[in-house]
Amino acid sequence: MVKSIISAKEYLINPAGEWTQGGFDADTGLSGRKIIIDNYGPEIPVGGGSFSGKDYTKVDRSGAYIARKIAVDFVKAGKAKEVFVKLAYAIGKAEPVMAVVVLDGVESKIEGYDLTPRGIKKLLNLDNVKFVETAQWGHFGRPEFPWDK
Repeated sequence: MVKSIISAKEYLINPAGEWTQGGFDADTGLSGRKIIIDNYGPEIPVGGGSFSGKDYTKVDRSGAYIARKIAVDFVKAGKAKEVFVKLAYAIGKAEPVMAVVVLDGVESKIEGYDLTPRGIKKLLNLDNVKFVETAQWGHFGRPEFPWDK
């Protein structure tokens, strides 16, 4: 069991303001399969959602990519055999509200990465990703993608 080092310093309730339009009218598009089935399997806890039908400006997709990049970086550096990256974002906030990494059961803050959508886009060169290819055989475990290098 991992003991969390993070405690709430503030509570965000509708940080982007009042919603006047919701549901399909506000957030339409191809949703694809759930992330858990698409890419991780039953061992990894996720918040839900999907990203095959979303572009990188949505942290459902870009957040998953940077989480993978962080995990790959830690494993390649020999800092852990098992890595879990925990990221959480709030609508209207560029910085994540949670950014921790669990290295072989020990949790610590993620440092050294710009975890804003703009920073993720720049680091992973997401303007040049061929999104059709990412959806064809899975988003992870393929060294041609910048988050798996």
